[in-house]
Amino acid sequence: MKEQNHKYGFLMDASLCIDCRACLVACSVENNVPMEHTRIWIKETGVQGQFPELERHSIPFHCMHCLDPSCVSACTVGALQVNDDGVVIYDNDRCIGCRYCMYACPFGVPNFEWEQRFALIVKCDLCVDRMAEGRQPACAATCPTQAITFGYREGLLDLARTRIKNKPDSYIDHIYGENENGGTSTYYISPVPFDEMGFPAADCGESPAHFNRLVTHGTPTVAAGVAIAMTAAYQAIKRQGEDNALAEEDHAQTDEEE
Repeated sequence: MKEQNHKYGFLMDASLCIDCRACLVACSVENNVPMEHTRIWIKETGVQGQFPELERHSIPFHCMHCLDPSCVSACTVGALQVNDDGVVIYDNDRCIGCRYCMYACPFGVPNFEWEQRFALIVKCDLCVDRMAEGRQPACAATCPTQAITFGYREGLLDLARTRIKNKPDSYIDHIYGENENGGTSTYYISPVPFDEMGFPAADCGESPAHFNRLVTHGTPTVAAGVAIAMTAAYQAIKRQGEDNALAEEDHAQTDEEE
């Protein structure tokens, strides 16, 4: 599947989604997380029309994998990066939980594990491990109606335009992600306006990533010092917490043996 110099992405077609949520199950299994912690969530309209002609539209929503990601430019420790395939990947070993990426992302994608003792960010990484094995991301491989199409982003954009052109009465004339935040690798087409499905009204101009870089990296010495200090503090707190947790387990085990 992999071919040099090609970037990857998704085309999401809300006209094909049946809201079966198989993509959420696949994401849950692939990432070994509960259903409520998947890297995907569902955007949907309310029930529209008049009985008996009622309709409702839905579509999975996850990381847009922007061409110039605001989250990457806002991260002071390099926990978020864009790899050679155009995928915004995340390294939780580097993350210090500052949440700058959450504030920077216009799509509200990065989620914070508030309930965890050492909370960090979670987000879709396009199933990079599966991609390395020549397999599709779990959500695309599982979708029974092909509402999720995975492939080269140039081809996906052409496919989106073709569908709209061939069935103008079935889609609004807008490919969400083509221009939002300076362009992304995840495209959406829909029979209804995206605001009715709860999509963020992201700016269709240049990504603010350039200005983020001026702020976070414009003074390298200060930025590096802050990043190192925050990382060291976080790691120290994390190690102390882990040591305390182990001590509590040993104490409990000793009590049981006595």
